[in-house]
Amino acid sequence: MKHAMLTLDYFALSKEAKALKISSAAKVIRIALLADCATQHLATIMRAIAARNGVQAELYEGNYDGVDLEILDPNSALYAFAPQYVVILLSSEKLKARLYASGDRRTFADETVGRLENLWGAFRAHSQATIIQSTFVLPSERAFGNYELKVADSVGSIFTEINYRLAVKARETKNVLLNDVDFLAAAIGRAQWLDARMWNMAKTPCRLEHVPLLAQSLLDTMFAASGLIVKCVVLDLDNTLWGGVIGDDGLEGIALGEFDEGEAFVGLQKFIRELKRRGIILAVVSKNEHANAVLPFREHPHMALKEEDISVFVANWDNKADNIRLIQKTLNIGFDSLVFLDDNPFERNIVREFLPEVVVPELPEDPSLYLQSLADLNLFETASFSEADVQRADQYREEAQRELTKTHFTDINDYLTSLGMEIRLERFNAFNLPRIAQLIQRSNQFNLMTRRYGEAACEAMMKDPSLAPLTLRLADKFGDYGLISVVILKHAGEALEIDEYLMSCRVLQRGVESFTINNIFAYAARLGAKRVTGHYLPTAKNDMVKGFFKSFGFEKVAEGDGGASKWALAVDDYRVRETFMTPVVNEL
Repeated sequence: MKHAMLTLDYFALSKEAKALKISSAAKVIRIALLADCATQHLATIMRAIAARNGVQAELYEGNYDGVDLEILDPNSALYAFAPQYVVILLSSEKLKARLYASGDRRTFADETVGRLENLWGAFRAHSQATIIQSTFVLPSERAFGNYELKVADSVGSIFTEINYRLAVKARETKNVLLNDVDFLAAAIGRAQWLDARMWNMAKTPCRLEHVPLLAQSLLDTMFAASGLIVKCVVLDLDNTLWGGVIGDDGLEGIALGEFDEGEAFVGLQKFIRELKRRGIILAVVSKNEHANAVLPFREHPHMALKEEDISVFVANWDNKADNIRLIQKTLNIGFDSLVFLDDNPFERNIVREFLPEVVVPELPEDPSLYLQSLADLNLFETASFSEADVQRADQYREEAQRELTKTHFTDINDYLTSLGMEIRLERFNAFNLPRIAQLIQRSNQFNLMTRRYGEAACEAMMKDPSLAPLTLRLADKFGDYGLISVVILKHAGEALEIDEYLMSCRVLQRGVESFTINNIFAYAARLGAKRVTGHYLPTAKNDMVKGFFKSFGFEKVAEGDGGASKWALAVDDYRVRETFMTPVVNEL
């Protein structure tokens, strides 16, 4: 995400790409570029932008216009490369040429979408990597003018239909994400997107000056699928969500409504409310008396955001960096998952200085430009969406209630007992696959191995009898946490191997870890396994679980590169831990 705050200049990035120095500890993403256009410039810029984000992009460039051959040949270099992501970048110029040569335009959309769907299926038969499929940029020329879309077999109508149907098919296909190149071109201006001369000479997919935008957009999709996402927006209030100062101007005096700058603030609030709907947590940090700060949320008729939309509401006179630390601790997410929006340059600079991981966009002076400036940065990319996202704000608000209740107890065991926790331990099922894949992609801190399995891989595990792929759900008297943990167990001779173990940090210190390990060893005993083994693979974010295995009595039996370690514990030596939850389902 940090790259979004830097200038995307083609020549500057080309220069950076020639002098890349990437840490050996950098996260590696393996990307295959398959295209019917030239990808050399794009690959160079992608490496540079990835490096800005502390990521090493290892790229495979397929043969020019060899998409079908690469995917359909199981012995191709594509599969030998073993990518995590495969970009299928298809040009509108090639599509248009095929359309002009088509003998039957009525079937052209069917044939085009069918071809791509077949390629997706063929690829999935040989790889569990995620496909990122481009849309087609609509041509800027229109033979029918404004009548174009009324003619079913016009170029514009057919391109529009293909893009729509690709979106529908992608929704139905688990290992396919879309990259909406047509949206990028439309934002620039479709007539300005393509350089016809460069296309004729070198088959570049767009003007060189726009290559960084295309590279960023593709990487944004991959970063989101890899768990590098914004999870929370922290909002200032005065002159950010409304015009004026609520403590001075009062409820009637702030600018918020249907005219002038008041309408701009309402528009921003509606967008932020849409972010909340798709799972972004909202928090407030304001230098105000709490009673004044909360008043517009409760009583102003034009407030699009309401008090219940805000998961953590902090209004006091402390400095905002300290208050953001409080919010981060309450939500238990990384600082680099936070975006801070504030109209005041002084406050923005304070947060940048003391919390450099937090994303702090520059907001323009004119509030009418707030929304567009945020849209241009594309900070809120995601690779998944589920019903759990809609419920996330409520879950974090419930967590605040739990923390308040905790202060009334002096004994932690009494507190845990008072929660009335109920837990469900279940094998993967088709209904939960989207949420399982999402949790695997997003969990960074409590994640022992950080293996980013996609939905297709999870579905394969669900059907594999040699594995025990498990989920845990937790609820208590305050509400339902939802699906909070994924554990994948593998039968390995005399050992039961923990192939992956991750958990939402929202349920730390509830005893879920003890419940899980108790059941893993009970299962191992039933199998007749002699020991349970597991690995810890360190990342920049999972240091909190560095001592996890040791805390349960495991011994380190091997060490690898970069701090990787293997741990083992004999089944007979395990001592069951006390837990304070009732299992309502246990399928292990």
